[in-house]
Amino acid sequence: MASSTVLLMDNSQTYGAADAQAVQHARELVDQASRIVVLTGAGISTDSGIPDFRGPNGLWTKNPEAEKASNINYYLSDPGVRKANWKLRAEGALWANVEPNEGHHALVALQERGILHTLITQNVDELHQRAGISSDRVVEIHGTTRKAACLECEYRDDIEVVLERVRGGEADPMCTFCGGILKSATISFGQNLVFEDLQRSEVAANECDLLLAVGSTLGVYPIANVVPIAASQGTPVIIVNGEPTQFDALAEVVINASISAVLPAVCGAQDL
Repeated sequence: MASSTVLLMDNSQTYGAADAQAVQHARELVDQASRIVVLTGAGISTDSGIPDFRGPNGLWTKNPEAEKASNINYYLSDPGVRKANWKLRAEGALWANVEPNEGHHALVALQERGILHTLITQNVDELHQRAGISSDRVVEIHGTTRKAACLECEYRDDIEVVLERVRGGEADPMCTFCGGILKSATISFGQNLVFEDLQRSEVAANECDLLLAVGSTLGVYPIANVVPIAASQGTPVIIVNGEPTQFDALAEVVINASISAVLPAVCGAQDL
């Protein structure tokens, strides 16, 4: 692995105050690549107004009961947990109206340049697709909150279809096909990840010629393993995050800065 270039910058600063050498290095790696795999985490959506879950202003910090809805055992066994969760969703309290930010749009530039192989996301907000990334290039490793799914049959639809039923008076809507329990099409604690998604992610990490990790502390497994998989083959790794990650030592470039500020320059969405 080449020697690392590390840029440390307070998130309140703009790209204009950043060390241009580090961003230039990252941009050169992007320009040289033809099969880029991107892994994104919660940090890329922060500037869209999506709070974290466990931070000082996080959803679960402010409302510990809401965390139960993310545990499949609670969700299945307690109708009260399901009703409270559907109520929050129907009221728009779970960031239903957020829009992509400059970080999301920057990654679209990779697709437009024909060098985006696969985008793996730990997020469930579908902001990558809303920004313009083709759905067939996205692996939603934790599912999506924009869809509803039945836990008993193969029913799946836009979540707004179910939310309209909730607004119409169904506090705990059931599947209209089989009567099973409905939930957002996300992977909850206690549920298995989709094997095909994990397999596709591993294949992508083996096939790429550059791995770009954005907005993730890289502490959630097994998906974080795509970074060492790529690095073990000598594939360059770029990490852009607001704070250090567990795999900074494997990266050729580490940029700790505002993602919305630096990612457009790294991806070629704006001039250096």
